[in-house]
Amino acid sequence: MPSRQATSLDWDKLRIFHAVAEAGSFTRAGEALNLSQSAVSRQVGALEESLHIPLFHRHARGLLLTEPGEDLYRTVHDVFAKLAMAEARLTESKVRPEGPFKITTTVAFGAMWVAPRIREFIELYPEIQVSLVLDDAELDLAMRAADVGIRFKAPHQPDLIQRNLFTVHYRLYAAPDYLEKFGTPTTATALDSHRLIVYGDDTRPPIDNMNWLLDYHTAQPGGRRATLKVNNVYGILQAVRSGLGIGALPDYFSGEVDGLVRILPDLDGPSSDVYFVYPQELRHSKRVAVFRDFLLKKIAETG
Repeated sequence: MPSRQATSLDWDKLRIFHAVAEAGSFTRAGEALNLSQSAVSRQVGALEESLHIPLFHRHARGLLLTEPGEDLYRTVHDVFAKLAMAEARLTESKVRPEGPFKITTTVAFGAMWVAPRIREFIELYPEIQVSLVLDDAELDLAMRAADVGIRFKAPHQPDLIQRNLFTVHYRLYAAPDYLEKFGTPTTATALDSHRLIVYGDDTRPPIDNMNWLLDYHTAQPGGRRATLKVNNVYGILQAVRSGLGIGALPDYFSGEVDGLVRILPDLDGPSSDVYFVYPQELRHSKRVAVFRDFLLKKIAETG
């Protein structure tokens, strides 16, 4: 009985397959890889032929992994993540920290606090190629979606190292134009008659109890009604600055934004510890170490 010849997997084809599985279409994968759609399709077809199994169900609306395709994707994804980690360790063996370095944090903190300070870090370490990924969702650091993260909740993954950076407090702010038109509330219950801007309820907020403002010391049955819901803290800031209403904002904004008035100064909303986190595999990384030290220095300077 003839035996089937063992298949030798082609790394380049696996790389293209992985990109297609991530993108969900030949066209988008081709754009990411700088290849034509037909070239990507041919490579995937050749891989399927060599394996004697289909890896994708092809539909008019896109591609869907078959069961063997899912299995191969998980394996390839894990291998590529380990290769990226090995590359990072090799890069760190050099005397001067250099190479790609991806930082992730929330949209608001990244835009308002990190981005204005990142120039100084890049000037200190020009050999480090910094990418700043702003996303209120937590990227998977263990799978190298980013190298380090600044998070507003303690990580639950056991393979991440965490360092407490500071505690953020949420306080109430309004624009002078709004207060001139509607008056300044002097008690928490007075908020019942004001326009309130809160976090949207269709996404995961950066901290728990984000919309405490709707229920805090209110006489209104069922809580206060929001004038506007925004699923991003930076968006809340812009709406408050426009004079639309009162919003709860993190106190790190106070040193970055002019023209806002803090109201009910004795009232503090929820607080949250902020953490610097990174994978165990990068515990000896020079890039991680110099960025961590830079963060701590900037936090100390701004109080």
